[in-house]
Amino acid sequence: MDHMQLLDFLAQANNSISPISARMIAAGLAMGLGAIGPGIGLGIGTWGATQAIGRNPDAEGPIRTAMILGLGFAEAVAIYALVVALVLIFAAPS
Repeated sequence: MDHMQLLDFLAQANNSISPISARMIAAGLAMGLGAIGPGIGLGIGTWGATQAIGRNPDAEGPIRTAMILGLGFAEAVAIYALVVALVLIFAAPS
């Protein structure tokens, strides 16, 4: 399929998708893709902190403080994705 046929197909498909459906798909993609990064980051951060505490139990306090701060920043990214998804659903014009 060459580029012109692909563009023609997409133009025809675009006419059949309602704006509400497109908003719901965009919101789902925003939330799904926006949660992948923080989920991986939370897992890696927690894994690293538990490894560090296991190797040096005396440094548990500073490690825990840094871990909680990092987890909070990672979780904020997921909350931003949630806000974008909610804006796509409720604030977009019909």
